[in-house]
Amino acid sequence: MKMNILFVCTGNTCRSPMAEAILYSKKLPGVEVKSAGIYANSGSAPSPQAQIVLEEQGIAFDHRSTALSEEHIEWATYILTMTNQHKQSITYQYPHAQGKTFSLKEFADEDGDIIDPFGGSVPLYEQTFKELKRLIEQIVEKKL
Repeated sequence: MKMNILFVCTGNTCRSPMAEAILYSKKLPGVEVKSAGIYANSGSAPSPQAQIVLEEQGIAFDHRSTALSEEHIEWATYILTMTNQHKQSITYQYPHAQGKTFSLKEFADEDGDIIDPFGGSVPLYEQTFKELKRLIEQIVEKKL
């Protein structure tokens, strides 16, 4: 079964690229993964801290930020956001995405948001990475 997973955050330089890299590195058959940002400037590299954390984890990942578009919405089987606010923004702007848009924690049967490490220290990014990895492993076991 083919499944397209889209991770969405604000600027597509921290959380959603790390989530994309984590799921992509699992190389699951039939699962494609992308990420985008609600307010992204297309073409930006991931934050230096995100790059450091991914390198520390042995995950090679080439990424440029992308602004969320109608094409992303159409492509995605599931849209997984970093916060409930992101989810609300998407379903407001793209009402037809309602049934396939969830916060990542909601999709993993948890409550709350993924903290935005933007501008923070490498240890803060490491903490965010660990949380993303744990949640992604939960959804891979349960739903993918």
